[in-house]
Amino acid sequence: MLIAVAFIFLAIFARFFYIQVISGEELRYLALDQWTREIPVVAERGQILDRNGSVLAGNVTSYTVFARPNAVKDKKEAARVLAEIFSLNEAELLEKLTSSKVSELTVFRRADAERIGRLAEYELPGVYYARDNTRTYPYSELLCQVLGFTSVDNEGLTGLEKYYDKYLAGIDGEILYDTDLVGIELEEGEAVYLPATDGMDVVLTIDKDIQMIAEEAIANAYRTYSPLSAQCVVLDPNNFEILAMVNYPGYDLNDVPREDTDLLNALTRNRLVSDIYEPGSTFKIVTAAANIEEYLQGNTSAFSMNYVFNSSRTRSVDGTTIRCWSNHANGKHSNQTLAEALNNSCNPCFVDIALSLGKETFYDYLEAFGFGKNTGVDFSGESQGMLIPESAVRDCDLARIGFGQSLAVSALQLAAAGAAAVNGGYYYQPHLVKSIVSKDGAVSEEFSAVLKNRTISEEASRLLASLLEGVVANGSGSKAYIEGYKVGGKTGTAQKYENGAIAAGKYVSSFLGFFPADDPQYLALVIVDEPQGAYYGSVVAAPCAKEIFEGIIEVRGIEPYE
Repeated sequence: MLIAVAFIFLAIFARFFYIQVISGEELRYLALDQWTREIPVVAERGQILDRNGSVLAGNVTSYTVFARPNAVKDKKEAARVLAEIFSLNEAELLEKLTSSKVSELTVFRRADAERIGRLAEYELPGVYYARDNTRTYPYSELLCQVLGFTSVDNEGLTGLEKYYDKYLAGIDGEILYDTDLVGIELEEGEAVYLPATDGMDVVLTIDKDIQMIAEEAIANAYRTYSPLSAQCVVLDPNNFEILAMVNYPGYDLNDVPREDTDLLNALTRNRLVSDIYEPGSTFKIVTAAANIEEYLQGNTSAFSMNYVFNSSRTRSVDGTTIRCWSNHANGKHSNQTLAEALNNSCNPCFVDIALSLGKETFYDYLEAFGFGKNTGVDFSGESQGMLIPESAVRDCDLARIGFGQSLAVSALQLAAAGAAAVNGGYYYQPHLVKSIVSKDGAVSEEFSAVLKNRTISEEASRLLASLLEGVVANGSGSKAYIEGYKVGGKTGTAQKYENGAIAAGKYVSSFLGFFPADDPQYLALVIVDEPQGAYYGSVVAAPCAKEIFEGIIEVRGIEPYE
């Protein structure tokens, strides 16, 4: 009996301990919830700012109207007033107030101050309102696929709004009122105020001025050539901060087409990060970089700056014939050095380089330049691209990779690789956010440049940048030339494939450019998908890059070289 009594007391003690200590906080909350009703105090969502402090995503004050059916004394009058002020269906609202079994109804969201003022005049019991925030985007379509948008509850759904939601969201507070069991406020009750914690501001690497310049240039190309889409990314080659990201066409962030799912998915996709394509001749920058570095390192398989490539238009590899885009008639593409091969964008020369360097060496450079893996950019849905495994690659595959076929890259991958080829050989992690700032202006978190690896030496990079300056001054990139400024770059015109075969008349036109060529500060990659009327990158994409560079020169007041 003593053991039984002891066991009973032990069980009772354990139950008390469980209720008071382990579950105490939860039970106190449930009790408080039974005897109180709360008015939410909505935290203000943090702003998204460009690098210079311009607001790209902000808030306007709005209000949410609630009703507690049990506390509404005159339901017909309440339904009439609410329907009149907020343009609602009076009969449906009355039915909800009469038959609803929930303790609280959300009557209307995002009401303006004028309507709330009218509502306050009626002093309807059981009807109340709380301050809310409506997300607003001052520049409408600007940077729309990157910024993303929020739900009606101000939760980030896409883009940076989603990626950095934990910083932007804040923590809601509430005002608690004592009530009876049916939810009617007690006259002698007290109110408890639990303040909200506002979200923090996110400061981007994006430069609004450069973004606007790039968007206008891409829109002009879109209007001129009627492509499926057009994109552009602008990087600072010294730290891989993303200065602009354009996907065209876009949409108005203040009027998101939420009802049409297919259209919404198409327009909100950040193709620069998530889509992949065969880069074509812009990839020759990487092949040339590998050759120059290997030559400087004394690799006898690499070609010197003075080596003259075979002038034949074709190369035969593994029983397949690879041709140059030019017919080589009338001595065209004859007696070419590496500089001239870049100027002329001659495919066979880069076939020779890839095969001469060999699979192992060439794949080491593909690894160093970040192909076949994520860049690590702070944005969801990044693609790794497609790269044939080194163990499976054949000579004919290697030959085509040398001039930008038989692999697929994202635009951001290629832009980062291009930057790492001309900035001295430093590959950084691209990023879109500079810092997280609290409402009092204190920097909570700062994101500095992250060096991932080296690609080539500074000497090789300097030589390559000089050769690419020649491409703009004397070669296929001449339509990007700006008098008085040292612009370097490389054009690309890649054929598209459908069902494993070349799609007739379908091309991706591109240009990767940078300036000043002797000290790169800005790099832009322009991509135009299936342009109509013209398709060469030299004709379609290079002038677009020139327009962007000229805009940057103007807004930044960059003087020409002497």
